[in-house]
Amino acid sequence: MCKIGHIPSLALPCTVTSDKLSAPLRPVTSVRPTLLIPELIWPEPGDELTLGKLATPGLDWLLAHADAARGARQGYEAALLEAGGLAGQPFGALRLLGEADGGIARDGHWLCADPVHLRFHHERIVLADAGAFDLDESDAQALVAALNAEFAELGHFHASTAKRWYLRLHAAVDHVAEPISAVAGRRMNSELDGKASPLRRWLNEIQMFLHVHPVNAKRQAAGLPAVNSLWLWGGGELPATNARHSAVCADDPLARGLALAAGLPARPMPASLAGLLAGDAGPAPLVVLDALLPPVLYEDGAAWRAAAEELDRDWFAPLRRALGRGIDGVELVAPTIYGTLSWSIAAGERWKFWKKGRPLADRARELAEGKMP
Repeated sequence: MCKIGHIPSLALPCTVTSDKLSAPLRPVTSVRPTLLIPELIWPEPGDELTLGKLATPGLDWLLAHADAARGARQGYEAALLEAGGLAGQPFGALRLLGEADGGIARDGHWLCADPVHLRFHHERIVLADAGAFDLDESDAQALVAALNAEFAELGHFHASTAKRWYLRLHAAVDHVAEPISAVAGRRMNSELDGKASPLRRWLNEIQMFLHVHPVNAKRQAAGLPAVNSLWLWGGGELPATNARHSAVCADDPLARGLALAAGLPARPMPASLAGLLAGDAGPAPLVVLDALLPPVLYEDGAAWRAAAEELDRDWFAPLRRALGRGIDGVELVAPTIYGTLSWSIAAGERWKFWKKGRPLADRARELAEGKMP
């Protein structure tokens, strides 16, 4: 009951005559997403061309209102599995599970066997992954067929796509190597990682075999980088896991494999927060926003800047507006050169108007100096 004025006899039931307001209210489902955003902070704090006048007001506001933490530095792939509750598990079988033909991952010891191009630069070896050069499906399948014919004693090579290859070993071996995102575009010492592995001898033979293969001769004649080595990493059998999230939203096959291994829905990455909320990802989805990763791997500051501003428009600014209005809170996890950065933002932070955002350029400089994010 609501009272009008001070006359008891006029105490009437409250009614609303507006058609818009008298419609039954829909129940609001609170969502608390975890956003995994590799390379959220550009790794060169003094790069004014990339960071100068960068406009990310939504992200700046969210970070100013968050509880922040910094963990050990790790690659995107390791951070993804940790976020999904599978830290330290094999990448190869999980990534293969997320491919279109991923059913074969459920049997055997699999490694990622990604095609790469090695070249010398200033007396060091630089590794370029297949994202840095063109490799068509026919060339990939020809090389994989040749590897299977020549190295049948080792195991079975498989190309799910032209750029993502796998190796199922006949006999499991320990082979410690960094994930591909940790080495792509990087300079390494003259001897590659994994030199003590039992696979090292095989890898030397594979490199010599690829060096003289007709596909590579054709590529070099056309001025294209040769596929002159493989990056072997992430070996193991497909693990069993428990669900930590309500769904995984991502276009990356490793993330999709993580979802499938845990029995979770594997959804395509939505184009925006609105797409996430309109979908059926449940109350605690893990969303992989990886658009900033390739520009960092290939040192493309202009592409990183454009991707950062798109993320702000489609995700971070809408998250600020949605806090307390369908978004109960949000977790941001960002593996970067400065460490694995994380921020937790609660819905109640929207009322703390005195907290002001700061540009990402300022945060990058402070992180480079060892300060908290």
